Amino acid sequence: MAELREGGAATPDPQHNERYTYADYYAWDDGKRWELIDGIPYAMTSPSTAHQRTSRGLFRELDAFLRGKPCELFTAPYDVRLNADGADDTVVQPDLIVVCDRAKIDARGCKGVPDLVIEILSPSTARHDRAVKLRLYLRAGVREYWMVDPDEHAVHVCLLRDEGYYLAVYTENETVPVSILPGCEVSLSEVFAED
Repeated sequence: MAELREGGAATPDPQHNERYTYADYYAWDDGKRWELIDGIPYAMTSPSTAHQRTSRGLFRELDAFLRGKPCELFTAPYDVRLNADGADDTVVQPDLIVVCDRAKIDARGCKGVPDLVIEILSPSTARHDRAVKLRLYLRAGVREYWMVDPDEHAVHVCLLRDEGYYLAVYTENETVPVSILPGCEVSLSEVFAED
């Protein structure tokens, strides 16, 4: 676990191109939600109503399947330290994650790479999720990455194959197989039912 530096940063300042670590991130006390990617802080905005409804629908579908199984489902805000054993400068808060190796779970969140990461797109985060986070999750070795678009009622599923992602797109009347959870299928008509 990272040691907190004495006099840790009270508030990050993305304008000064300063690089931060998990110890800095953990010490920030400005009341805002942040992510840290390769040492660069990114402020997080509050989710929209459509985002929250989509998150709730996905949670219901996955949680029902995972009951009594070894994998665990977590929702944001929940820290995922992707490189906790390396550079220790990346902490993200995906909307939902599934972790099948319980040794990766500690009191502060997930220490290592989740098996499934789900990001729900919003106008303020879609570009970031489709570019920066896509590359980050690929580099980290996330086996399955979903980008869920609540406006389009679609899910872009990225499956890790060889050294790249294979992309499949599912729309609102389809069922999405969860590759990392054999037998699990998510009904998008149920996920998007409230919209």
